[in-house]
Amino acid sequence: MRFLSYEIDGVGGLAVDTGGGEYRGLLASADAFPGTLDDIVRSGDFAGAAARLKSGAPVDPATAAHRPPLTRAGKILCVGLNYMDHAAESAMQAPDFPTVFVRFNTGLVGHGAPLIRPKVSDKFDYEGEMVAVIGKSGREIAEADALDHIAGYSVFNDGSIRDFQLRTPQWTIGKNFDGTGGFGPVFVTADELPAGGAGLHIETRLNGAVMQSASTADLIFDVKKLVSLISIAMTLEVGDIIVTGTPSGVGAARKPPVFMKPGDVCEVEIERIGTLRNPVVAQAG
Repeated sequence: MRFLSYEIDGVGGLAVDTGGGEYRGLLASADAFPGTLDDIVRSGDFAGAAARLKSGAPVDPATAAHRPPLTRAGKILCVGLNYMDHAAESAMQAPDFPTVFVRFNTGLVGHGAPLIRPKVSDKFDYEGEMVAVIGKSGREIAEADALDHIAGYSVFNDGSIRDFQLRTPQWTIGKNFDGTGGFGPVFVTADELPAGGAGLHIETRLNGAVMQSASTADLIFDVKKLVSLISIAMTLEVGDIIVTGTPSGVGAARKPPVFMKPGDVCEVEIERIGTLRNPVVAQAG
């Protein structure tokens, strides 16, 4: 199943693909509204939610105001240097354990919403990534069982303010400027995709030019390994998000560097999931 989080006049809604890309949905003000996608992931009742949503009004993904698929993740765990070529272009050693940093819900925007280049930097970089959403809680999860803990997948643009990211050994500030993380356009349940989201083509385009092109098969730590290794330390809870890493081709590694600027449009496409598209604007004020 494929779900789309949207809003009309500031009221949130949820829609489901009824087949062939045709969506129907309900606003939160409707009596039959099954809850936000955060709620549905926590309940696990995707079929029940879909049945209710199919009774709703048509929703056009091309014109709808998208929200990020989930907005209340307890943990947004991002994995750095998870493609061998990206580690090499970053002049960093490929890790033997996942390099994990965090993002926060306040920095995320949905499909179609602007990514905001802050006033303090012109080094705003793109990073196309696949997202895995936790659907079953657990700690010290065996790798063989890890995919049982995944509810589904989405697309992410881990927009990074490079000079702030690399100002210290900790990347948190440079990864959490407001309005810099694109998330969407849809959430796709795990049964719709290959196990672990493996072998899917991932491509990032800036103003139509291909900047990153790879396969999720090239992840150093695939989804099942990430779930198992991260859960050594912490309980992965339902609704948590793992952003699995970006391939080579980031703007900072290019000669000369290529950074996103106001007026640009960045797209991240993952095969069988969708295309996340965001214009870039300057911070107001």
